[in-house]
Amino acid sequence: MKIALLMVGKTTESYYIQAIDEYVGRLKHYIPFELEVIPELKNTKSLQPKQQKEREGELIRKSLKPGDYIVLLDEKGKEYTSVGFSDYIAKKQQTVGKRLVFVIGGPYGFSNEIYELSNEKISLSKMTFSHQMIRILFVEQLYRAMTILNGEPYHHE
Repeated sequence: MKIALLMVGKTTESYYIQAIDEYVGRLKHYIPFELEVIPELKNTKSLQPKQQKEREGELIRKSLKPGDYIVLLDEKGKEYTSVGFSDYIAKKQQTVGKRLVFVIGGPYGFSNEIYELSNEKISLSKMTFSHQMIRILFVEQLYRAMTILNGEPYHHE
């Protein structure tokens, strides 16, 4: 199984890029992992939020492959502890055939089409974080999950 993170829009701040790259490098020791950036829409000031979500949804859909198991990172999703998330990843390693795809949407979230295509939703917190910051939180938690599954001392209880 491969894990992918699809993100709408590129990461802009160098300190975020550096942190993401650090965890992505660490992750590749454990599992095939890829980041895929879906380009931001241009001229969005003339679009209503619903229109923007729909256009971003079309781009997300085009990035998905047959057999993908799609998990939206969404504020209404299920929450896990770090250990619970590691158990979740372990189960998915046994049941997902090709790609386990986590998706971070644009500033307004996801279109109805993407919600319908998804298999489930996960929330990383009840708090709201910027779309730039959630990328770091996710790759760090995925790395933490992999160290927990491998019995390594990164995570302390």
